[in-house]
Amino acid sequence: MNGKKIAFQGELGANSHEACTLSFPDHEPVPCATFEEAFEAVKSGDCDLGMIPVENSIAGRVTEVHHLLPASGLKIVGERLKPIHFQLMVNPGVRLEECRKVVRGRRAATEPAGDTAGAARQLAQRPDRTRAALAPALAAEIYGLEILLRDIEDERHNTTRFLVMTAAGNVEPAPFTAPCI
Repeated sequence: MNGKKIAFQGELGANSHEACTLSFPDHEPVPCATFEEAFEAVKSGDCDLGMIPVENSIAGRVTEVHHLLPASGLKIVGERLKPIHFQLMVNPGVRLEECRKVVRGRRAATEPAGDTAGAARQLAQRPDRTRAALAPALAAEIYGLEILLRDIEDERHNTTRFLVMTAAGNVEPAPFTAPCI
């Protein structure tokens, strides 16, 4: 890394983290617990850029971000579109056949998680052969999980639009609408 940093909201391995890594591989991704913290990391100069989701083709606008943008004082210098893909991941050594038995036998009970990367982190921290997580591929890499099934999202057209932001004058504008596929 060259000392440049990019803030995002979420945990390591989140879709926002993947978007940062794909779009700005020369920047160190910095996870922030909230959108406010991500905005502040850029405003304070701790991070050169911020990559913030503003809209998803399935879920719609990210309302909280739209409320924060006007008062943020940040300059929008680019936009990225990221297709959203989810992987079924498990602890090392768990086989797909084991998961299928659990799914059939228990009718695939689900547990809500703060975010998909957080679910992967929790699975890695508390290994359980009867559980799996749905998360971006980067989460499996970070948390040492194995991917059993790839790209199992319900909607193939699921895409998130991210804004690339900086404090005024920090960075030259990035190309707009560049996909981070």
